[in-house]
Formats: sequence, structure tokens, C-alpha cells
Amino acid sequence: MKRVVIFGCGFVGARAARLFAEGGWDVVGITRSARSAERLAGEPYRVLACDISDPAAMAGATGLHVADAVISAVSSGWGGGEDAYRQVYLRGVENVFGFLNPGRVLFVSSTSVYAQNDGSWVTEDSPAEPASPTSRVLLEAENVALAHGGQVARLAGIYGPGRSVFLRKFLDGTATIEGDGERHINQIHADDAAAALFRLVDGGLPAGIYNVADDQPVTQLECYGWLAAALGRPMPPGGPLDLQRKRGVTNKRVCNHKLRSTGWNLRYPTFREALAPGGELLAAAHADGSGDAPP
Repeated sequence: MKRVVIFGCGFVGARAARLFAEGGWDVVGITRSARSAERLAGEPYRVLACDISDPAAMAGATGLHVADAVISAVSSGWGGGEDAYRQVYLRGVENVFGFLNPGRVLFVSSTSVYAQNDGSWVTEDSPAEPASPTSRVLLEAENVALAHGGQVARLAGIYGPGRSVFLRKFLDGTATIEGDGERHINQIHADDAAAALFRLVDGGLPAGIYNVADDQPVTQLECYGWLAAALGRPMPPGGPLDLQRKRGVTNKRVCNHKLRSTGWNLRYPTFREALAPGGELLAAAHADGSGDAPP
């Protein structure tokens, strides 16, 4: 039985772990703390606590040192700055190669490494010259994985039941249409992101970079228009551009054709499908009153 070790069993990582378990893999899910591991006790795979950024923990971890694949799907946590990113993402992937013996490694990154701000389409061959410190650290970590023959999955903004920045802001009244509302938004449902990670590893796809985004980048104006129609509420007011985003402010359209061409299918080709009446995204938002939660 093939073994996959998944560091970071959060919003996407836990979903991916279930797919691997269903696909017949021996899955070891890794969380940073024992408390987080306890919350996953009912999952159909083994869960262990190990801090990927701690060399001593990685050296002493049992059952991890031989694996057919390792996925680094870690998170710095909400509010994590450059130092946190360097410890968790960069040191983490360095420790994977330094202490483990994986057959292949998949590093989960972000489309924030593309700094394009002119609304243009970006592919895996487009320049990645991030302006924000955190995104520059992600690019450093990507380069470590690529130098060792690994795969890199650049995920767009993740959403799903209990987590959607735009839905939360729309419901709590803090949403604004920034400027002319024409800045493009790239998103991916957590289920589709998990399916992409499974496809990359289980499908034995070649090393390299893969964009993981849905089929239709939309402008902020379009996104809030869909929410207004789905919820029967007025559009948000106008406001200034939010320049405080941790991974920087960009305006680009992320192309997913490379991964799509491998047979990766989307349950939610656009954000609009996720807003279907009675769907779990809106149901979760109404249930907890927020529409957002930590991964």
C-alpha cells in the first residue's frame, strides 16, 4: 500500500487526506499540536502531531521517514507575518527534504506569488515577482521544492462551508466595492483544491508548477453581484482599495488550463455554482452567522 504523509490537515489538507484514504493510500495526517490531532480522531486515517518547522521533532518522528509522497499543506495561521511564513513554509519544506525520504513532494503555495496588477491572464510560465514579504517567502519555499524535483500547487483564494471572506463581509455588512470594482478575484473551493492535490500525486503528474483556480476569475463587482442575487440583498457600498492585504494587492486572472488538461475536474467551476439555493456554503453561513472560520 502506498503511503502519503500530509503536513497540515486543515481546511484543504484534511479533505485531501480523506480522498487519499478513499483511494486506497495509507495516510498519515500531521498537525502541529496534539490538541489539533485530537480534533481529527474520527477521521479514516492516522493523525500525528509534529511541528514541521522543528528539526528535532522531524528527526524524531516515527512512521514518517519512508513515504511514497509527502504533501506540505501547512498554514502559518491567521495574522502570520514574514517570520512565521519563513518558519512554517520555508523551514518546513527544507526539513521535509532534510529529515524524510519521500518518493515525491508536493508543496502547496499560493497564486499570490503572481504580482501582476493589470488584469492580465497568468499561466505557470508567467513571471512570479511578488511584492509582499510573505509571498516572497512562499516563492523561496517553492524553489526549494522544485530544486529537489518536487511539485508546486499554487492555490487561489480558498473558500468553502464556514470559510469565505467575501460571503462573511457581505453578511456582516463590512463589504465594500473597492474603487471601480474591476479588480479580479481568483478563487477555488476547498473540495476542488483537495481534488487537485490528489490528482497531482495519485496521478503521478510531472514535477513542476500547477495553478489551482476555478474556471472563471471574476471582478469584485461581479462577485458581490452574485451574492446580492443569491441572498436577495442590496449591493455593498463603494469604498477605497484595501491596501492592507497580507499577501499584497494584485489584479490578475489565473489560468488553470495546465491542470485541467490532466483530467482534474471541478465540482464548482465558478463561485456562482457554490451559491446555489440550499447549498452547503450558504447553509453554513446562515448557521454560524459569520461565513468564515479559521482553517
